[in-house]
Amino acid sequence: MDDLKIRQKCEDMIQYGYIALRHFPKAEKFTLVAEIKLTMWRLLRLIVICNKRYYKKTSLQDLDGELDLLRSQVRLSKELGFLPLKKYEIWSRYLNEIGKMIGGWIRALKGFKV
Repeated sequence: MDDLKIRQKCEDMIQYGYIALRHFPKAEKFTLVAEIKLTMWRLLRLIVICNKRYYKKTSLQDLDGELDLLRSQVRLSKELGFLPLKKYEIWSRYLNEIGKMIGGWIRALKGFKV
């Protein structure tokens, strides 16, 4: 179970995110770009933590919240004109896949009562 699909999807999303963030204006490198990178790494960290915890409910809620924050940051980047539409669409697909996996994880947890 060490090779979680969601973990691999998150790592792929981070790789794509770094490529997309390279094209942001220099003025945003230490603000929005830094915040997005931090959120991506927090998302990966929470995935690893959720996998290791026995009681996952609060960790999964934190993970879901972090994903929502990242979605907002990426959407805002597009609206501000820093992220081209095509890159936004690709990145959003990654985030939607991760969101579906988190939703499935939460639903599976609800069916499993300890």
